Amino acid sequence: MSTKPTIAFTHLGCEKNRIDTEHMIGSLVQAGYQVDANEELADYVVVNTCSFIQAAREESVRTLVELATANKKIVIAGCMAQHFQEELLAELPEAVALVGTGDYHKIVDVMERVETGDRVKEVTPEPTYIADETTPRYRTTSEGVAYLRIAEGCDYRCAFCIIPHLRGNQRSRTIESIVAEAQQLADQGVQEIILISQITTNYGVDIYGQPKLAELLRALGKVDIPWIRIHYAYPTGLTPQVMAAIQETPNVLPYLDLPLQHSHPEILRAMNRPWQGQVNDDIIHRIKATMPNAVLRTTFIVGFPGETEDHHTHLVEFVKRHEFDHVGVFTFSPEEGTPAYSLPNHLSQAEMEARREKIMEVQQPISWQQNQKSVGQVVDVLIEQENPQTGNLIGRSARFSPEVDGLVYVQGEARLGSIVPVTITDADIYDLYGYVDSSLFRARQ
Repeated sequence: MSTKPTIAFTHLGCEKNRIDTEHMIGSLVQAGYQVDANEELADYVVVNTCSFIQAAREESVRTLVELATANKKIVIAGCMAQHFQEELLAELPEAVALVGTGDYHKIVDVMERVETGDRVKEVTPEPTYIADETTPRYRTTSEGVAYLRIAEGCDYRCAFCIIPHLRGNQRSRTIESIVAEAQQLADQGVQEIILISQITTNYGVDIYGQPKLAELLRALGKVDIPWIRIHYAYPTGLTPQVMAAIQETPNVLPYLDLPLQHSHPEILRAMNRPWQGQVNDDIIHRIKATMPNAVLRTTFIVGFPGETEDHHTHLVEFVKRHEFDHVGVFTFSPEEGTPAYSLPNHLSQAEMEARREKIMEVQQPISWQQNQKSVGQVVDVLIEQENPQTGNLIGRSARFSPEVDGLVYVQGEARLGSIVPVTITDADIYDLYGYVDSSLFRARQ
């Protein structure tokens, strides 16, 4: 019988945080700790917090207060632990430890010290650590998909973003390390790998002296994983070499997640992204000319300080003109410690919400139209869930990334975690509907 305490995890925030959580669980399990999903049964609860914007902090604080009210012993990990060390220790006596964004690999040592009665603060001021293929990991996503971190931190200093302060400067893994982990995931039966870092197109600059995303993609093409998806491709880093690698590597999906943030050069300059404003239109035209089958997702921020009606109209026209497959829109969140926090001419929340609604209103018929193109087609779908009420299956086609894009609702039978041919019969703004094409399915087997 294990005498070690039982630990539960609550994960908040982005998929980078999720990977940190998975490494912490893996390390604790390897060291003989019991990890349980049920917080009530656990001796300790590790909360991996998010501090990216105000709403994320509020969710993290709510979670911590609820656990404290239930008299749980809490280990606070992640971005809030990095961001608000002293405040958290002062406000939450139930917090037995703080673990920063560059210290999650020390979780076993932290728990051992906590067990001796210490109140532990393990927060490296400037994180430099990045896990590799040798770091224990217990995946928490559906069995068919896994995130693969190729770099950590960021060298850019966008005026609205606190990430470099929380996660440090960019540090890339070697191509060999990433390919080794991809192979491990393939051996576990993973069907889709999603490459993530703050800016994937900057991958390798810090260790190789130049971007190496194209070389990485070609190396990953040799791993037996059906789908490889790229997140956070900074538009100016989509060089002809990168686009050629996407086209010429069969398992790399022509799916580009472009964090554009805005279209107007003046707002981009204020955001400290001045080089982007001159090239936005050109890059999207070039992508569409080079990769006509590319799926384009992007995100925008509305209500950045000083954004006028003209700036907003420019963005609305930009969205209309380029007909993105998927668009996310966020209202500006003033983050203390970032240059944008002290800029003049902040907009009211009501005005920002109205601008957000306007862009979503413009995008919805475009998204509907893009989805209609799949009707009547047979598309590959990664099956991820079964609806217990109807018995129908739920999955994603290559056009949809997890949690941010739509779903495919499927009639028929298929194994969870498998990719099957589905005939699409209907589509709405966000989702597709179809049935497993059993004749094609049998032909493949």
